[in-house]
Amino acid sequence: MTSVGFIGLGNMGAPMAGNLVAAGLDVTGHDVAERARAAARAKGLAIADSAAAATADHDVVITMLPDGAALLAVYRTIVADLRANTILMDCSTVDIASARQAHDMAAERNLPSVDAPVSGGIAGAEAGTLTFMVGGDVSACEAVRPLLDIMGRTIVRCGGPGCGQAVKICNNMILGVSMIGVAEALVLARKLDLDPGRVFDVVSTSSGSCWAMNDYCPLPGVGPESPADHDYAPGFTAALMSKDLGLSQQAAASVDVATPMGAMAASVYEAMVASGSGHLDFSAVIRHVRSLMRE
Repeated sequence: MTSVGFIGLGNMGAPMAGNLVAAGLDVTGHDVAERARAAARAKGLAIADSAAAATADHDVVITMLPDGAALLAVYRTIVADLRANTILMDCSTVDIASARQAHDMAAERNLPSVDAPVSGGIAGAEAGTLTFMVGGDVSACEAVRPLLDIMGRTIVRCGGPGCGQAVKICNNMILGVSMIGVAEALVLARKLDLDPGRVFDVVSTSSGSCWAMNDYCPLPGVGPESPADHDYAPGFTAALMSKDLGLSQQAAASVDVATPMGAMAASVYEAMVASGSGHLDFSAVIRHVRSLMRE
């Protein structure tokens, strides 16, 4: 039976680890936050008092952490003491440079490693339907495939080390830009005295069709149920979208590429977070758009 050390038991990590336990795997978890440790323990997950204790003598170590600095700090703590052939898999969303540095730290110990950020939000983590964007050597990616199949529904190897993070950053830049476009169009439609349901029926079946409208409409009572129908309780917070758009701009600068729409979206979400709405779902950007349009 595969044994897993799982570091980072927040809104995403806890249900991901829980799905591994439900599949019969031996999982030991750790989180720096006592609240997260207590919540995971209450759900039946074995909890260790430290990252080192959680990852010792396991086949695979999975990390789900808030940023690159946290990832590298954990790797500095655990990598030197991992047993031979332990596979390191990071599911966090971090900057590409940190992802590659994590791979390098693993390689120094001849440990296989994978970067495998996710898309699908809390609901996807709980349901085991996440999309994994995987980067790393082919053999390492194949070795963790059975775990990914438990936690997700779509698994795509995107290339070598760091490529999973690169694809995730590009994906979320598209999502941030498109959600703002949908929000602006719906606010404009209201100004034009249009029925939002009729607008949805047209756009969702024509050239304006996109996931932000069809599956995650930012207006309550329009389209399939979404966070808008629950006062924007988050599936994916505006603060996290702001973080990811910042990563997109960092990546663009590193290769000297201009992404004006990505930069615009980053500034919009940064302002939304600064206004105190970072805890809401990112689709609540429609409220920020309304304030700009003086609706």
